[in-house]
Amino acid sequence: MALMPKRVMHRKAQRGKVRGNATRGNYVAFGDYGLMSTDAGWITAQQLEAARVVLSRSLGNEGRYWCRVFPHKPVTAKPAETRMGSGKGDVVYWAVVVKPGTILFELAGVAENIAREIFRRQSGKLPVRVKFIGRRPTL
Repeated sequence: MALMPKRVMHRKAQRGKVRGNATRGNYVAFGDYGLMSTDAGWITAQQLEAARVVLSRSLGNEGRYWCRVFPHKPVTAKPAETRMGSGKGDVVYWAVVVKPGTILFELAGVAENIAREIFRRQSGKLPVRVKFIGRRPTL
C-alpha cells in the first residue's frame, strides 16, 4: 500500500504553483549523503515507494536510510468521457510537492561510491532531476 496521510483537514486540495527554492528540508540532517532534487514538481506516493524499495534492497543489512518527504497532497481527476461540471473528481493519488533543493532521501553507514550508485539507481524511478550531495562540515 502506498504512503498517504491517516487523516487530512481537507479531502481535496487545489493544485497550486511550485515556486522558488526549498527553504526547509534543504540540507542533509541525519545521514552522511543525500539525494537532492534540482527540479520542481510532484512525486507520487507510488514513485516514492519505488525509489525507497530500490534503496532498501540495494542496502541489504548494512547502512541506514531516511526518507525526508511525505505525500500530503491529494490529487484528483475526473473519470474519462465525463461531461463538464458536476463537481471536482475523486482523489486518485497522493503526491509530495518538491522544490529545487529539497532532500528526498538520506543514507549513512556506507561508502561514498556505494551511496552514489544507489542514488543513481533511485534517480530512474523519480520524475524530477536529482543530484548527489554530501553532509556539510559542521563549524
